[in-house]
Amino acid sequence: MASLTSFVSRAAALLTVTVLAASALGACTPKPQGPEPTAEAFFAALATGDTARAADLADKPADARAALNEAWKGLQATALDAQVIGSRYAEDTGSITYRYTWHLPKDRTWTYDGQLNMVRDEGRWEVRWSAAGLHPSLGEHQMFALRSDPPRRASVNEHGGSDVLVPGYRYGYGLDARAAAGDLMATATAVADALRPFDPAMDAQRLAETASSSTRPLNLVTLNQADHDRVQALIGNRPGVVVTPQPDLIATDDRFAPAIIDQVKKSVTDQVNGEAGWRIVSINQNGAEVDVLNEVAGAPAPSITISLDRAVQNAAQDAVNMVGRKAMIVAIKPSTGEILGVAQNAAADADGPTATMGLYPPGSTFKIVTAGAAIDRDMATPNTLLGCPGQLDIGHRTVPNYGGFDLGTVPLSRAFASSCNTTFAELASKMPPRGLTAAAAQYGIGPDYVVDGITTVTGSVPPTVNLAERTEDGFGQGKVLVSPFGMALVAATVAAGKTPVPQLIEGRNTAIEDAGAPISPKMIDGLRPMMRLVVTNGTAKDLNGVGDVRGKTGEAEFEGGSHAWFAGYRGDLAFAALIVGGGSSEYAVRMTRDMLNGLPPDYLA
Repeated sequence: MASLTSFVSRAAALLTVTVLAASALGACTPKPQGPEPTAEAFFAALATGDTARAADLADKPADARAALNEAWKGLQATALDAQVIGSRYAEDTGSITYRYTWHLPKDRTWTYDGQLNMVRDEGRWEVRWSAAGLHPSLGEHQMFALRSDPPRRASVNEHGGSDVLVPGYRYGYGLDARAAAGDLMATATAVADALRPFDPAMDAQRLAETASSSTRPLNLVTLNQADHDRVQALIGNRPGVVVTPQPDLIATDDRFAPAIIDQVKKSVTDQVNGEAGWRIVSINQNGAEVDVLNEVAGAPAPSITISLDRAVQNAAQDAVNMVGRKAMIVAIKPSTGEILGVAQNAAADADGPTATMGLYPPGSTFKIVTAGAAIDRDMATPNTLLGCPGQLDIGHRTVPNYGGFDLGTVPLSRAFASSCNTTFAELASKMPPRGLTAAAAQYGIGPDYVVDGITTVTGSVPPTVNLAERTEDGFGQGKVLVSPFGMALVAATVAAGKTPVPQLIEGRNTAIEDAGAPISPKMIDGLRPMMRLVVTNGTAKDLNGVGDVRGKTGEAEFEGGSHAWFAGYRGDLAFAALIVGGGSSEYAVRMTRDMLNGLPPDYLA
């Protein structure tokens, strides 16, 4: 037993020594360090853009530095986040799994995982450089390139859905004297001949001299697609001719409300481009694309809708085009305020956007306002008997009826339908200085409507203490001025029972300054049947047979003539028609009838 005990004790002592020896050996010979610290130093330098310091940690510093510089340049990167997400090694080789997040222009990011190969040389870990250190799919002698993919641009469509503006191009033409070199004079001569139809002052000698003194190509003209196609065939291949496509919105029909469409284009230009897509591609030494490494699709902008209605616009345009004098029609949808049509003929176009901004005396169409004010002030109802003499002296002013007609004493409704100046002059004379001003604002005349995509002016009804002026204002003469747009609002107000807020571009609100008070129900109830009587048994009988039309005629006198007016509505379509210097209101009534006959049957009736 003693000998066995002694053996166990000696064995235990030997085991203790072995463990201690092993422990001592471990303390003297440290475990070999892995490649992580070198990789982390490499990533830290790369993340700050210090490609030289990062490349010094690679086994091929020159190759690494060149590739890293190309990566930053090709991606147009602003920053890089580099992260070690795993590592392994055995003896003198290893690998690091990384995650790169590149920060690119326009707040774009590109994140991916890859593997960095490591090697130990004489106890020092280095990056074994290859293109995979930048991206696992990047081949040798390949580089990154950031590509932008412009999105499909939006179209602009009218209320019915058809396009009125579509994406396209205009083409800028220029002359580069340096590129033309010895052919400059010959090129200048050809250019001047080809472009003279667009610029009659084009001179070859002057072109050559001006281009020679310019450090950049000389801008000449910008052409539409059809003109470009013709000119391109003549001078497109001439040395020194520079042709630059310029993205633009192109009208699908030059005859469709051109003044309005031009304003709409300016208003929506920044809204049609959408968000560009982008790609990261690998390219070879010749700049050719090899592979798509990442792709983000663009987001095209949604199409834009304007309220102009092709059926209404075309019918109104055809109607004004049949008139020799300056003529215009504005149509509004009373229930929504949508501007459905703005038409002018060529004669009116010479004065600019007169349908929406031109101010004219409204004549008897303004009796809608005067009658409404009298009803609202309890001065009269449609059945109140009032005098309609052939002429009436008020203060120092003698007011005549047209042609001197005398109806004697008649209800207000008959005086309205027959357009008695004397009746409405007397009513206006009994109103306060601001009476008609406030009443007009209730119909939209006077307030300023800031309608996105179109410039408008409604009109002006200045307050006056002068009895003669107020008398004349009552039947639309005096100092009262309105635009066809303003009178269309008046008609739309009666139709809707409230002043609609005009709008043109869908989704864009209209700002209103100095809005009038709401029109009262008794004004509406009084005016609607009176305006119907104008058509059934009054001055607008020519409109019988085209539906339930209600309105008011007007002849606004000016020195040397008179303007022909009609303002009214049928169902959910309100309108104002004006012929400048047109004489009798019957011509404006006929123009309105032509428009209504040009619409589809019962359109908005």
